[in-house]
Amino acid sequence: MTHAFYTAQQLQLKSIARLKQIYSEIGCTAEVSDKRCKDAWITAIAEYQTSKIQKLTPTAPDNQALAQAELDSYIADQAQVVAPELLRIVEISFDHHEYYAGNQLIASISHDDNHLTQTWVVTVNDKEVFRANTLMRCDRFICTHYKDGSLPVQEQLATPCTTGNEIMAQIFNECEKYGFEILDDGIYQNNVRLGEVGCTDGGWWVMRTGECQQMPCDSAMDAVWWLSMVDSVPHTEAPLCEELLDRPFEMLTNEEWGQLREYEPVAESRELVTA
Repeated sequence: MTHAFYTAQQLQLKSIARLKQIYSEIGCTAEVSDKRCKDAWITAIAEYQTSKIQKLTPTAPDNQALAQAELDSYIADQAQVVAPELLRIVEISFDHHEYYAGNQLIASISHDDNHLTQTWVVTVNDKEVFRANTLMRCDRFICTHYKDGSLPVQEQLATPCTTGNEIMAQIFNECEKYGFEILDDGIYQNNVRLGEVGCTDGGWWVMRTGECQQMPCDSAMDAVWWLSMVDSVPHTEAPLCEELLDRPFEMLTNEEWGQLREYEPVAESRELVTA
């Protein structure tokens, strides 16, 4: 039984869940050094595929030609991956990928449901420059034309910055390592709100539940790690609720409103007030 070979570029486009599925489908036996790390799964799959290619020992001329063609194709794909100065791919969603050279966005790939056959589209400066029937054809177009300098130049922003999509992708990737869930009002674990993570003017920050000030961080990884240190056991201690009462209403989260609704001052405090 034979399996398709996946290039490093193709594997980078996959989620950890899909990489695990591919690992199982090809019967991979290479050890995964860190099962929470996407790159570890990619390395294990790539090493296993390379070992399988090296062990091909065809006995008939037709089989030998087929194996050689398969090997040539694999090597060509790998060369194409390495050639364009390590383009970085950010998976915004299944049907939206952004390509970066350093911190500069050079092109995007998106899916067009309104087209019957050529549903994948390459855009530069929000303009369509190429269309194909598969994601990998678009990937090859970007890599090839970026390498030879014929890819349209992405217009520079006044001040280089990280796009909102890339920020969310980095936060999502880091949260996935800890099993955190990203909702509209923050990051959660087991239905308990841990706090928020963001990037403003190129600077990463974290603000944990119960805190009212953003703490600067070096990266998305650093910010999410700080959230992992949060005590996730819900509580409505009096000192915390007293602090919430002093905070402007617009700064309170849904969880903090819930804590205030459950909070009642102790009887002794009420007696002191009325004395």
